[in-house]
Amino acid sequence: MNGIIQAITTTVEARDPYTAGHHRKVANLARTIANELSLPKNQIEGIRVASIIHDLGKISIPAEILSKPGRMLNIEYNLIKMHPKVGYNILKNIDFPWPIAEIVHQHHERIDGSGYPQGLMGNDILTEAKIIGVADVVEAIASHRPYRAARGIEMALDEIEKNSGRLYVPEIVDACVQVIKDKGFKFENNQ
Repeated sequence: MNGIIQAITTTVEARDPYTAGHHRKVANLARTIANELSLPKNQIEGIRVASIIHDLGKISIPAEILSKPGRMLNIEYNLIKMHPKVGYNILKNIDFPWPIAEIVHQHHERIDGSGYPQGLMGNDILTEAKIIGVADVVEAIASHRPYRAARGIEMALDEIEKNSGRLYVPEIVDACVQVIKDKGFKFENNQ
């Protein structure tokens, strides 16, 4: 299974080279947050696996959109917003020991219902997806993207703290901030 997961990750990163390493960085932060929350080891492993392939659906998006410098058009952004559903459709018939397809489907959902693609709220979103969502936002803001320079870890933490209780679960935000500020978690360049 790990070989297949790695092949999927390599395929997605080949199509979107600007986010090479993003999946592993998100997986490492999400796993660290889950450990901080004292989740069961099996659930933490499911979070790790889902994190590594959470953007699988981006394989359906034209590479020129993924690597476009500058602001996206609404139609381009709407295409990007479909990647969780595409990932779900690719993964839904694979018999994982965790709800990987559904976690991938939900990783951009937000607890106030403003996320996508389903507009789920609160307890309708899996805990695993909520954790990956926070880790994904932190890594994306802290890192360089084709359309903007890296904003840094402080700005990333400000973003999740500002939206704690509205977009993100406060306990997950607190755990993320704690592992980064108090326990020294850092994204490694070779992750």
